[in-house]
Amino acid sequence: MQHSYLDGLNDSQRKAVLHINGPLMIVAGAGSGKTKVLTTRIAHLINNGVDSFRILALTFTNKAAAEMKERIGHILGNSESRNLFIGTFHSVFAKILRIEADKLGYPKNFTIYDTDDAKSVIKTILNELNLDEKGYKPAYVLNRISAAKNSLIGPVEYRQDQFIQQEDARSNRPMMAEIYQRYANRCYKNGAMDFDDLLFKMHELLLRFPEVLSKYQNKFQYVLIDEYQDTNTAQYRIIKMLGAVHENICVVGDDAQSIYSFRGATLQNILQFKDDYDDVKVVKLEQNYRSTQSILNVANKIIANNKNQIKKSLWTSNGEGQKIKVVRTMTDNDEGRFVSDAISEMRLRHHYNNKDFAILYRTNAQSRSFEESLRRMNIPYKIYGGLSFYQRKEVKDLLAYLRLIVNEQDEENIKRVINYPVRGIGKSSLDRMLVAANEMNVTLWEVMNNPTGVGLKGASANAIADFVVMIKRFRTVLEKANAYEVAYEVGKHTGLVKELYNDKSVEGLARYENIQELLNSIKEFTETPNEDGELTDKSLGSYLQQITLLTDTGKDDSDSQDVVKLMTIHAAKGLEFPCVFTVGLEENLFPSTMSLYDREGLEEERRLFYVAVTRAKERLWVTYANNRYRFGSLVANEASRFVDEIPEEFSEIAYTGTAGNQQRPAFAAKLNTKDSSSLDNLPSLKKMAEKLQKTTEANPHTPSENFAPDDPMDMEVGMKVEHQKFGFGMIKTIEGGSNNRIANIDFGAGHGEKKIMLNYAKLRIVR
Repeated sequence: MQHSYLDGLNDSQRKAVLHINGPLMIVAGAGSGKTKVLTTRIAHLINNGVDSFRILALTFTNKAAAEMKERIGHILGNSESRNLFIGTFHSVFAKILRIEADKLGYPKNFTIYDTDDAKSVIKTILNELNLDEKGYKPAYVLNRISAAKNSLIGPVEYRQDQFIQQEDARSNRPMMAEIYQRYANRCYKNGAMDFDDLLFKMHELLLRFPEVLSKYQNKFQYVLIDEYQDTNTAQYRIIKMLGAVHENICVVGDDAQSIYSFRGATLQNILQFKDDYDDVKVVKLEQNYRSTQSILNVANKIIANNKNQIKKSLWTSNGEGQKIKVVRTMTDNDEGRFVSDAISEMRLRHHYNNKDFAILYRTNAQSRSFEESLRRMNIPYKIYGGLSFYQRKEVKDLLAYLRLIVNEQDEENIKRVINYPVRGIGKSSLDRMLVAANEMNVTLWEVMNNPTGVGLKGASANAIADFVVMIKRFRTVLEKANAYEVAYEVGKHTGLVKELYNDKSVEGLARYENIQELLNSIKEFTETPNEDGELTDKSLGSYLQQITLLTDTGKDDSDSQDVVKLMTIHAAKGLEFPCVFTVGLEENLFPSTMSLYDREGLEEERRLFYVAVTRAKERLWVTYANNRYRFGSLVANEASRFVDEIPEEFSEIAYTGTAGNQQRPAFAAKLNTKDSSSLDNLPSLKKMAEKLQKTTEANPHTPSENFAPDDPMDMEVGMKVEHQKFGFGMIKTIEGGSNNRIANIDFGAGHGEKKIMLNYAKLRIVR
């Protein structure tokens, strides 16, 4: 009998749905309709007499579980779907553990600690052991314990493992085993489990109590697991134990999309599935319903370079589509400008909406240049899976220091940084100074200059005095240094950069990268000339004004539905967009430096690129920059090896030129002549523009006939050169490396001496 729910399934999907008994592996390529197959298969099981109470389906998100239940209910048209055990690993195991909690010595209503709760317990333990939180950051400690639990390593095994002990000794954290043991004891005493315990304790329950294992083996005769490539050791072991009797295990996943090893996911789980069971039926879903064939051709070629994989080849009936655009830019800021320009052009020419575009990057820190370019062009956007660059705590912390140096009367910035990093100025001391400032009607800064005058004594008064001296010292640097030099001093001497550098957790590394990106943006600001190649006001005050204008845009745009989406590739997994920009394809960024030490790491980076490519439905751009600011220096980059793996026959290569002579899209002329009335509310910028215009008009220069710029690398001190606007001048000095040579040029009485970046200036050597 033909069931209506089988209509619309392709041959491979139908094979997966109709298979009832025995182990089944569904290798579901990107966009191949795996959720449809999984839900239809469950409905088919029920329709063929399998009791819905006997089916267990495990997912990784609550959203996926809810969607599956809804679809199954729609197919069956009855209430049977309510009886299914469908949920995330954690939610399903939490239900079972509540039923069986007494066997493990826990109350049935045990508490489940979230991350903040767990960190709080760890902080208490650190205090008890007199351990410094700088060396044992709670986030790092929790990540370390989490990784151990997901590998089924308990406190005793942790202490006995020589390799682990050597790792902790090398990282100067020899007390980790003791902390782990105390943390486990404290959670047990409190009748609490953290999220990782829901897996760890579930495994312990099944291992220690054979009668419980038998009970659930018989209850769950059919077990289905979504996103199997993302399972860790603990999940793998639990699934294997539950399915050992009936072996009606169905796993659905795509090894090519295994990108979560940093969370403990184990690629081998899906690669070795055929070895775990006899007579495994393998069904490959290779027809893609999402993308064009051009995009899939690129994806297939890229992933073919991985050795550890299940071979498959995606295809579609959607048509060939546009070729992939591979775009090389001069700098990361040029990359940001190119993307925002391209979005405007696509909206204008092809009538796309903002929401049709996604910008995908390897690390959150990369969002900065794209945010700035989108803001400048008034294109609404939203950061998904993270904060806007300038809203991230560590970025706001450093900016607060910089704003305080420019204006020491700013009370809000004082409150933010006075005790960060920790320097012994407690809340009670700050509150006392705030009350005194209000009563005397003076600024908080004035009170801080005489803390003993408001009754503060001892270590607290000394710490406040030291803080004031430090800020005053920064202010003296402010008078003679540019924005980057001041920011560098602040980051170094406040201890803020060191604080973040010492945090080796995944989150800590991301925060450190964000601070470096902020410093990079400041460095770029100080070294980027205006359109004439001239380096104008590069003071800290000027930089902060620019940042304020960029970030002070209100919340209406980001709350709108029609917004460009910015996110990491990890956050984009499972999503799809008509137009995708995959950016930052440079060696040591993507693939990241951390992944280049072994094949496993490199192949995961390639899978991550594969995921990015297969998010695109209609159009895909892959971009990279020749030069990118890193740690305050303009670093020359090599294109990612993944760019070389994109087949020429399916791609178009483009180069946007230098920032001074950029080959911009055709619509750029329209954008450059747009209404400038929005500048009316910015008198300072307007005055600067008027002043520059008057200077130019007062001393006009007509370029020589057949004026053609010479190679900046040919220019030397003592040469006479011609500038299109400033006229003839003499090169007095040249500083900097080959990528950022800066010349002091004397243009005489008309324009005087100017600092000019040679790569941007378009100068002619007068011979």
